[in-house]
Amino acid sequence: MASAVATALRPVPVPTSNVLRGDPAAQAFMLLRVVFTVAPILFGLDKFAEVLVSDWTKYLAPEFNSLIPGNASDAMHIVGIVEIAAGLVVAVMPRFGGVLVAGWLGGIIVSLLLVGGYADIALRDFGLLIGALALSRLAAAYSEPEHPQHRSAP
Repeated sequence: MASAVATALRPVPVPTSNVLRGDPAAQAFMLLRVVFTVAPILFGLDKFAEVLVSDWTKYLAPEFNSLIPGNASDAMHIVGIVEIAAGLVVAVMPRFGGVLVAGWLGGIIVSLLLVGGYADIALRDFGLLIGALALSRLAAAYSEPEHPQHRSAP
């Protein structure tokens, strides 16, 4: 168990440019890694700036709001901090970060369904959840020392 946790928390290197040019799976891994790094950070920052959405609190289920200290606005600021942290974790440890973001998206889906009227956004977030899990699985493949990306070019 301890080695599985250590493996999940091990930083994953960026595939070499030769690997990226010739390996579609490496390209998919990097695309997902960049998107799941940048998107959570931007959405987290927007919880403070409110440029993309002027009232994030409308997406927060009352059941969740009652668990979080402060008012709904305070809760969304906490959410923003967690989202920024999740994006940073994905950048360094995508194998763990992908699972972290998937779990976070699962919580968002539950909140959206509890609020009601946002099933379309919940469905979109489910697709993102699957993408985050795919990132984690690809990171597992690209973190293995025997993977071709770790071999020197011929």
